[in-house]
Amino acid sequence: MKILLVEKIREADEYTIKNEPIPSIDLMERAAFQLYKWIKKRVDKYNSVKLFVGPGNNGGDGLVLARLLANKQYNVTVYIVRYSDKTSDDFQVNYNRLVEMGMSENIYEIKNKKDLPKLSDQDLLIDALFGSGLTRPATGIAADAIELMNGSGAVTIAVDIPSGLFADKHSEPNNGAIISADYTLSFQMPKLAFLLPENDRFVGKWEIMDIGLSSEYINGTSTKQYFMQKRDIAPMLQKRKKFDHKGTYGHALLIAGSYGKMGAAILASKACLRSGVGLLHTHIPKSGYEIMQTATPETMLSIDRYDNYFSEIPKMGNFDAVGIGPGLGVEQQSQMAMKLLLQEYQSPIVFDADALNILSENKTWLAFLPKGSILTPHPKEFERLTTTWSDDFEKLNNLKAFCFKYGVYVVLKGAHTATCFPDGNIYFNSTGNPGMATAGSGDVLTGMITGLLAQGYSSAHAAVIGVYLHGLAGDIAVKKTGQEALLAGDIVEEIGRAFKRVIGDWSLVIGH
Repeated sequence: MKILLVEKIREADEYTIKNEPIPSIDLMERAAFQLYKWIKKRVDKYNSVKLFVGPGNNGGDGLVLARLLANKQYNVTVYIVRYSDKTSDDFQVNYNRLVEMGMSENIYEIKNKKDLPKLSDQDLLIDALFGSGLTRPATGIAADAIELMNGSGAVTIAVDIPSGLFADKHSEPNNGAIISADYTLSFQMPKLAFLLPENDRFVGKWEIMDIGLSSEYINGTSTKQYFMQKRDIAPMLQKRKKFDHKGTYGHALLIAGSYGKMGAAILASKACLRSGVGLLHTHIPKSGYEIMQTATPETMLSIDRYDNYFSEIPKMGNFDAVGIGPGLGVEQQSQMAMKLLLQEYQSPIVFDADALNILSENKTWLAFLPKGSILTPHPKEFERLTTTWSDDFEKLNNLKAFCFKYGVYVVLKGAHTATCFPDGNIYFNSTGNPGMATAGSGDVLTGMITGLLAQGYSSAHAAVIGVYLHGLAGDIAVKKTGQEALLAGDIVEEIGRAFKRVIGDWSLVIGH
């Protein structure tokens, strides 16, 4: 799914109105009906629903929603926050419709602080003050209304985007008020702001309402940001053929583990195998031999000369992909061995954990990373590789600059993990849950991406598929364990089901 900038979303509205064709007032009706259906499924009629609307088209959406709810006997009150003397044409039409249906006594004007109502934490609040086209901070009476809603303790639903939040740039230094929504019901596609940690407390849980904006326009419009879903991932997956064999699916090498951290090597190895690789060698220190042979008998082992840490690389000619870092340690001999790996192996390498820490201590080595390599840092590891940032939008700019400079792919881990390509495109993930913030989860991801890379997937596809399936396996596992009890090993066990969810079950149906 594409994530369009605000001006492109506005153009999509205009194109749809012109080419469907559909009057703008009817497109507003369509959008509000989707909101109404969502609320109707979840909100009892005894709830007091209070809508705060602005005089623009976002407020018009709110007025249509008020009418639809009132028609179904919901207890509806509308507060028009007059932060501007101007009103949009569609707002005025829908205001008149509310009046004509006898709702006048339930409509109140808010022009200054003394007009603000008292709210109860039992109310349901609808925020329809500003839309995604907001260009300046919310101040004055609009800010007063926002602060009233935020302080009420009531459940708040934002229409399209929380009022006061900018869609495409950092919002907090603007000294304006911002709605802290419990739910955000957005139209057609997510806003970039929804995918960044700094805005989570404003956006809450968000869902996308399909309002039928022109697919012709959306498909023909370029963007640098995407939100990856099942329908995007499924076509990337390779189908297995009847006469394929283990040699068809590649030979991977994982370099992982050190004394006391062999669990990382086990998790990465199991995940690599579960991802479909034909053959796997894992290079480990001598102390891990018996542990690995017992824990993952399907893994072939390359044994280091040292007992406790990585100090040498095996012969590299037989491997289709290499992953390095889980539980590795940062001993000086390990650093020199990784430098030798960079000199001898010219195909893409997956770097994680201590491999990233070694790179951050030897930044001149970044210039020698094989083109197309995949780095999988969490935010602190990425900061050590690059520099600090003041906000999440600056972080994305740092991410793009790093990938372009070194010709690599970076999987920046977290909620909605962002995978950045050398061309600056960023692919945000739709799967995963907070239970996956647990030791070893990243090791599982490294194994999965390495396994996909060894099977012949491009770096681009290996990264985004690996991230999606990793998150999906976590989502499947968490239904059994709950978030608090989820372990990295639980994610490994659900990789197969994650593949099946995306590929589907193939069966032959014979008719008569």
